[in-house]
Amino acid sequence: MVPHSTHTHSSGPGGHDHGPGSHQHVHGVTDPTVASSARGIWAVKWSFIALILTALLQLALVAVTGSVALLADTIHNIGDAFSAVPLGIAFLLARRAASRRFTYGLGRAEDLAGAFIVLLILVSAVAAAYQSVDRLMHPQELRYLWVVAVAGVIGFLGNEAVAVFRIRVGKQINSAALIADGYHARADGLTSLAVVGSALGVWAGFPIADAIIGLAISAAIAKILWDSSKTVFTRMLDGVDPTVVAELTHEAGHVPGVSGVNDVRARWLGHRLEAELHVAVPAGTSVEAAHRLTVDISHRLSHEFPYLRSAIVHVDPNDAAGADHHKIPAHRHDGLPLHSH
Repeated sequence: MVPHSTHTHSSGPGGHDHGPGSHQHVHGVTDPTVASSARGIWAVKWSFIALILTALLQLALVAVTGSVALLADTIHNIGDAFSAVPLGIAFLLARRAASRRFTYGLGRAEDLAGAFIVLLILVSAVAAAYQSVDRLMHPQELRYLWVVAVAGVIGFLGNEAVAVFRIRVGKQINSAALIADGYHARADGLTSLAVVGSALGVWAGFPIADAIIGLAISAAIAKILWDSSKTVFTRMLDGVDPTVVAELTHEAGHVPGVSGVNDVRARWLGHRLEAELHVAVPAGTSVEAAHRLTVDISHRLSHEFPYLRSAIVHVDPNDAAGADHHKIPAHRHDGLPLHSH
């Protein structure tokens, strides 16, 4: 029977190679979490500047035109710009090393930032809806329709540029939050096009088209709110795409010497993944051989999953593999109440 063995692999500092005659590489000359967080900070900084400039241009045109649809869109764009602030702070916190109090580091700050972003989206939706209903009840003349249309085009182009930028960098650093924020900007760009529709509606002789399209934009923001909430709160509850678990199981199972893989778990800490899995090996395998196997598994996983921060690998003999074999039967200690583990 092989003793229970545990090995953890981290992609942090402390590189390694494979010796002479083999391909050589080093993991962690720069901590991937630090490097990816720095890239994320750079992305949110420039996307914030771009969206603020877009919103300021639109805000100036709101004062000229009096368009509530344009105002609703501008409010949303301002909210989207400031959503980069908590995300940037989260990236900064993620760069801090683990401590005795925060033994996993502060990667979870990215999830808290996501919750704050959801709150900002909610505020945007409520404010836009209020302005639209007020305009329905108190109609006002819409002036300079061509300016309204130009402002809508500006909003679309500004948001789409930010969307492409955020999504590209998000994929480079494997940040689901940054990618989602990119798609959020893309949705904002589409709502900006609705402003163009409001101008065309008023020009065609439907004066309430401005307020109605303002409400439509509010509904679009509400849809973004719902989708963003599902993603953010799933992460906060340690939810993960089932395909990630399937891929971890598949890759670990193809390491020579592994008889089976079970009890695979994974969770996101910000934009880095933590994994834990049990592998079965033939009974009688030595502790040294079991340790080498866990190193091989962790090494393979680190190559196949660039966003993996660490993997804890447990080794069990074939005849004692699985969660049921790790349960301790009910028993007593010195007269204490019956309990189990």
